[in-house]
Amino acid sequence: MTAPPDTAPTDAELLAASVQDGDHFTAVYDRYYADVHRYVAGRLGPQTAEDVVAETFLTAFRRRDTFDPSRGSVRPWLFGIATNLIAQHRRTETRRYKMLAQVVVERDPAGHEDRVAASVSAERLQPSLARGLAALSHKDRDVVLLKALAQLTHEEIADVLGVPYGTVGSRLSRARKKLRAGLPAHSEGL
Repeated sequence: MTAPPDTAPTDAELLAASVQDGDHFTAVYDRYYADVHRYVAGRLGPQTAEDVVAETFLTAFRRRDTFDPSRGSVRPWLFGIATNLIAQHRRTETRRYKMLAQVVVERDPAGHEDRVAASVSAERLQPSLARGLAALSHKDRDVVLLKALAQLTHEEIADVLGVPYGTVGSRLSRARKKLRAGLPAHSEGL
């Protein structure tokens, strides 16, 4: 591994070093576990997320010698693996959104004003948003949730899904229009 003494190694350097010594992969895991878990849990729920995230990192570890830094960075590569594994759970994901569309969340009357106002707004949108996500095609849903949950850039999403940059923009635009159409009129920020 060739990194200046005061600089942490890059993800690509860690992956390359992990081919010779698998212990280096731990640093990649530590850097991205929380992000990947948040993304998968947002799509499949916390119970299923544990298994899918574990499988994501196991797959990445097994394929670490095939990672090509010229095709993108490690973060979108991991989200790509996770998204492919989520595809095996599409029915679970759709059922989860349909269930969330039916759930009414109890408000916490003892909270602060701003927190309560934000919570009330989110609670009102949750069923409509969940219903809208369930109705999206899996391709559009992948783009929306990679953007919203994983906070990837358009370029990173294109890398993850193996589609052109313009396709990401058109899928995101189409999905946003569909989601807005199903939300109450006062929900301007989507």
